[in-house]
Amino acid sequence: MPAVPIAPFPAAGPPDLAHASARPADAWPERALPGPLVWRMVLAAVLALGLAGALAGWWLARAAVQEALQRLEVQQNDEVEMFARLLSGKIEQNQKMLRSVADGITPDMLDLPATLEWQLQQGLPAAQFFDALFVVRSDGALRVHQRQGRFQRAVPPELPVRVALERTLTGGRPQVDVLPGGSVDDARLLLTMPLHRDNGALLGVVAGMLRLQSPGLLSASLALPQRPDTRLLVFARDGTILAHSNPQRVLGRVQDEPGLADALARWPTASSDGLAAGAGTTQVLPDAMVSLAGMPLVQWTVARVSDTRALLSPLEGGLRSAWGQVAVALAGLALGLAAVLLWLAQPLARLRLQAQRLLEAGPDAAAPPVPGQRSSGEVGVLAGAFEGLLARHARQEGQVRTLRAQWRAALEHAPLGLAVTRGGEIDSAGQHLCQTLGYAPHDLEGRPVELLYTAQVRDGIAALEPLPCRGPVRIDEALSLRRKDGSAVWLQAQGWPVLEGEPEAGMLWLLQDMTLQRLERRSPAWGATHDALTGLENRQGLEQRLATWPAALQPPQARAPGAPPPAAALLFLDLDHFTVINDAVGHEAGDQILCHVARLLARQMQGAGWVARLGGDEFAVLLPDCSEAYAAAVAERLRSAVQALEPTVQGRSFALGASLGLVVLEDGSAGADVGAILHAADMACYDAKRAGRNCVRRRPVQRAGAPAP
Repeated sequence: MPAVPIAPFPAAGPPDLAHASARPADAWPERALPGPLVWRMVLAAVLALGLAGALAGWWLARAAVQEALQRLEVQQNDEVEMFARLLSGKIEQNQKMLRSVADGITPDMLDLPATLEWQLQQGLPAAQFFDALFVVRSDGALRVHQRQGRFQRAVPPELPVRVALERTLTGGRPQVDVLPGGSVDDARLLLTMPLHRDNGALLGVVAGMLRLQSPGLLSASLALPQRPDTRLLVFARDGTILAHSNPQRVLGRVQDEPGLADALARWPTASSDGLAAGAGTTQVLPDAMVSLAGMPLVQWTVARVSDTRALLSPLEGGLRSAWGQVAVALAGLALGLAAVLLWLAQPLARLRLQAQRLLEAGPDAAAPPVPGQRSSGEVGVLAGAFEGLLARHARQEGQVRTLRAQWRAALEHAPLGLAVTRGGEIDSAGQHLCQTLGYAPHDLEGRPVELLYTAQVRDGIAALEPLPCRGPVRIDEALSLRRKDGSAVWLQAQGWPVLEGEPEAGMLWLLQDMTLQRLERRSPAWGATHDALTGLENRQGLEQRLATWPAALQPPQARAPGAPPPAAALLFLDLDHFTVINDAVGHEAGDQILCHVARLLARQMQGAGWVARLGGDEFAVLLPDCSEAYAAAVAERLRSAVQALEPTVQGRSFALGASLGLVVLEDGSAGADVGAILHAADMACYDAKRAGRNCVRRRPVQRAGAPAP
């Protein structure tokens, strides 16, 4: 956007008010009336006062309601916590009594039922506290079944009791279970306590049973009196109500309690640590205040539901009375504010009159403004800010012009095909690409990408979709595009997003002419030394290069006289656990991943070495004229690139790894044959497999006639 010149703010001095005010005194009141702006300001101030007063009153009323609700919430939450702790204390007391019974049972008593019965009747008074008592040996044999103080030797316990006893025998820990019956009086609480020998071995289990509605547990004195505005209840984990302010609701379903459905749905969001410690949580719903406190030992929940409207009805009556008083006070304040503002606006009214007289008197009545002089105060600050923004805008425009010139120079002089596409259109195209396609830059820029598509690309447009990999590279395919004269040209395309994660910013493309390479691939000689699936050299092509080493890597005429043959390196790469991918998604999908790995290796080397596929998931890289340190760095770079690939096939992502073997072909390795070199690289890769996979290992090359290492 071009900068718009703005004239500097003039700093004309104020008019001579003293001289201009020399007029008859009786004319002043008539012309000093406030103007429309002042009246609008007064009206806005009065409206703002009314709105502020209404908002303040609403806010205070809301704060009062919130304060009352918070106090009620804290009070009710404390009551529920106290009730939960009291009930938990009763259950813990019952467990202590059962533990005292268990401590009085010796291992010999389990084999002498008569002695055990006498001990329970005479020696352990705590046993009489329970309505029923069971003693089971570790092999599951029932030794004592006492109910209401009487021993029932031939009567086995009911199925729920047997299940709880077996669970304690299996886990070796105390258990607390609720056994609901058909009525309120039939509901029972079963406490189990394991018996251990001195060495810690499980000896058996003792269990005591109590009625839920007994004085030792949920007595009627614990419940709140029946009131329509509040309810107190205790329910088990399965939703069975164990205690209720209304006795008729005992053994009902807690989901049927009004006001509890939403609170129970939000119950998992409460802090598990707080619930485990017996802390409560209170939720204020539109029509009810619900407090919940957990009892982790028995996994019961104490709930209290109160009617919010009934709790707040006294406060709402007081607020309605207060609103009338606030309205009267606001009306008086508005009148007073209007009067004060009109009095304070007198200087502004006089200034308006002076300005009107100056305009009526013409330009000669005041001195002209001084050019370039800025007003002081707020106007001067604003003028300086605008000037700073204009200067910053001019600098940014200069930077943008420089970047555009640099990008245009790269497009015109780069020896590679460059292009940027955005929104399906060609945003810019380099000179080299335009010459390859037979277009001028202005013929391509702004045109849709489909202009360059051949029928083959339209039929296989899926090749232009993002490849299943992680990283900035998105497309690396040989594409058949159309020149301006209609002929086809094959280009190797590589694409990167201009801004990662922002597709609307466009894609940067690097395209290389691959027409001659495709013609070479059709020859029988090329097929004999190259892999048909990936297009890389095959084992035969690699062996031919190794057979002529070191002359093939650096011709003798390129070396200085007397210089030793150059060193080289061979990398043997094997994908880890690739058979798992073939078994999971099939060999066809596995071949696609192999092709992508091949393109990845070729892109990583970029002409710095020869990449070959030896078969299956095995690849090799021949590095000419390099040191061992450089070869190790290249191997680590290839391993990291394969590990970061993470291909996605058929909606499933796979993690790849690669084990690499490194062989350095130094002057001393010139006597080794091709088989020995490949064998040494293969064994180095095997060493990497044995070392845990996804790593690099090195081995020397065994020369002909040398003993095996």
